[in-house]
Amino acid sequence: MCWVRSENKRPCLEFSQLSVKDSFRDLFIPRIETILMMYTRNNLNCAEPLFEHNNSLNVNFDTQKKTVWLIHGYRPVGSIPSWLQNFLRILLNEEDMNVIVVDWNRGATTFIYSRAVKNTRKVAASLSGHIKNLLKHGASLDNFHFIGVSLGAHISGFVGKIFHGQLGRITGLDPAGPRFSRKPPYSRLDYTDAKFVDVIHSDSNGIEFIKCDHQRAVHLFMASLETNCNFISFPCQSYKDYKNSLCVDCGSFKDKSCPWLGYQAKLFKDVLKERMEERSFKTTVFLDTSGTYPFCTYYFVLSIIVLDKTMTDGSFSFKLLNQLGMIEEPRLYKKNKPFYKLQEVKILAQFYNDFVNISSIGLTYFQSSNLQCSTCTYKIQSLMLKSLTYPERPPLCRYNIELKEREEVFLNPNTCTPKKT
Repeated sequence: MCWVRSENKRPCLEFSQLSVKDSFRDLFIPRIETILMMYTRNNLNCAEPLFEHNNSLNVNFDTQKKTVWLIHGYRPVGSIPSWLQNFLRILLNEEDMNVIVVDWNRGATTFIYSRAVKNTRKVAASLSGHIKNLLKHGASLDNFHFIGVSLGAHISGFVGKIFHGQLGRITGLDPAGPRFSRKPPYSRLDYTDAKFVDVIHSDSNGIEFIKCDHQRAVHLFMASLETNCNFISFPCQSYKDYKNSLCVDCGSFKDKSCPWLGYQAKLFKDVLKERMEERSFKTTVFLDTSGTYPFCTYYFVLSIIVLDKTMTDGSFSFKLLNQLGMIEEPRLYKKNKPFYKLQEVKILAQFYNDFVNISSIGLTYFQSSNLQCSTCTYKIQSLMLKSLTYPERPPLCRYNIELKEREEVFLNPNTCTPKKT
């Protein structure tokens, strides 16, 4: 893809470059300033003002296209967000849109966190004036997607409240917790602030629509745009239930998989809205990530029906082998219930590699300690392995399996036989 630099000879807008000196200065002379830096595919490397000096709209801004408003958070020492330029590049590579970076560094750069918190309301009020001006030029609230980081998430929520929840979408990335947690909806980002609100939060003390590890919400969102990974997540009442494989059924999402984290969460807007109308509360979903970029993992569910009553408290381990010879043992979550005779038990499994063309399943059974029997055999009526990350792939099955305790067997699975109705 080719990017065209703006032919306009005027200087590019630069993000406010502040330092710890400005943080000290703020202790005695507080300042606040909001600068709007507009980017499009015509001026990817050169920010331009959204409005000209005569209040006319910048010619590069297209009122018919989506507009992403990117809002940073608390900057105690005034540094430029390290993720900013990469985020811009990824957004404009994904879609031909307008991107407005909201630079409120003068207002966020302070040692007094409570002062930055108070400034969020002022920034939201300032933004509302610019938005009203855009609406006069033919822009639509429905085309506005606010992406707010930390305090920026709450600024997005306050803007949404000013416009009575009519913004198209708000994405909160690690919304700030201090001074906002457990506050009433009018004092923080809330799911009523836009037609669609999604939040990635890696701190369980804050707003938690989606839980991730290691404080990497911004980079996860960018990875959801830059990679082909489906960051599938699981609707669940609690993280404990999720770890106990109690939330692997994505059937309530009709023809779609469980919701995806990140930019593509918009694909699930309608079904999530239906769930909220039916249940009168927001959907909380959970997932785990890998430890390095792009943080992608791949989920399978192993469903087992046993025939032996003595297997109630037993457990399994398994590994997958593909036709290229790659082998991996997954992270196994707890089974969702004991192995009762003729009752399906589901076990969630997480892999770091995507397994396509699976040739073999290595299965090992472990009997509970008080019932161990080295000569006994244990019978399984059926075993089914299904990809949850890519639900369009047909599940694989094996039937009528006999196992001995702690003896690994390799099973060659086949596409499952449809159940007779």
